[in-house]
This record gives sequence, structure tokens and C-alpha cells, in this order.
Amino acid sequence: MNLYFLYSYSTRLETETFASSPADYAFMMLFIWLCLVIIGFALNLLILMDPLVLSVLYVWCQLNKDTVVSFWFGTRFKAMYLPWVLFAFNLIIGSGGMMELFGILVGHLYFFLMFKYPQDFGGAQLLTVPNFLYRFFPKTRPGMGGFGQAPASRARPDDGNNGGGGGWRHNWGRGQQLGN
Repeated sequence: MNLYFLYSYSTRLETETFASSPADYAFMMLFIWLCLVIIGFALNLLILMDPLVLSVLYVWCQLNKDTVVSFWFGTRFKAMYLPWVLFAFNLIIGSGGMMELFGILVGHLYFFLMFKYPQDFGGAQLLTVPNFLYRFFPKTRPGMGGFGQAPASRARPDDGNNGGGGGWRHNWGRGQQLGN
């Protein structure tokens, strides 16, 4: 079940929220990983899969608070409650829930420092993506360009020949008129 949650919500973050900036996604994963490793060393935790899943899930749920999600047996509720439902579920089935709490804590730390504090409270941007990540993962253009003009990379310069075509236009003729 954890692999499904990790794949599903991590893919949604990567392809929707961070679609045009893979460096931001990589930074989020590195920040979460680093925080979890520090907690793991401090508390002598050997397996950090559950907190990793809950951290990624928490970030997605906070960015998509009003999205309705389904849990087992068709239970439907808003996404902002999903990490807490998983915590309660794991608490009931007997795993203690501490690993889930560590994941929620780290996910909240990332979300608060990256989004909530600078945007909602007007504070300074405490977390910024390092420039070396932008060199490894450059920003991509969004999937849809401007309407009515060619993208800048495809526009050809005008050298003054053939009415502004730069010498690359060809006189294709009149063609065949349809419908007659």
C-alpha cells in the first residue's frame, strides 16, 4: 500500500505541481530525505519508508486541500485529512503511528517553509532551491505556447529577401480548389 501511495502522489507532484520545474521537485525530495535521515540517526530508526510516503503525501494534500479523495471501502473526504486518516488507520492496526507522525512533521516543515510562511504570513523565503539543481534539472517550458505566433525558437530572422521570408519561402502555387 505504501508503494502505491508513494508512486501515485509523488507522480502527481512531479507532473502537476512541479511540471515546469523539476529542480523544485528534486529539492523537495532531497529536503525530505535529509530531514528523515537526521531523524533516523537521532532516533535510531532503520527503515524510513513510511515517513517518506507520508511526507510526500502530506505535501500533495496541502497543495490540493479541497480535492476529494477516496480511501478504503469508498470512504470519501477532502485531501487535507488523508495523512491523518492514514495515521489513525496505522495506529488502529497496531504499528504505533510514530513513523507516520515523523512523516507528517517533515512534510509540514517543508510545506510551511516553502509555501505557507512566505505566501500566507508574508515572511522571508527561508527555503530556496540551490542553483546547482537548476543546472542539473533546467526549467521546462509549459506544454502550451502562446496563440497567434510561432514560438521564439522557431521564428526565422528576416534578411530582407522575398518579402521578409529570409530566402526560405517557396512559391508552392495555387493548389487544387475543393468542392468543384
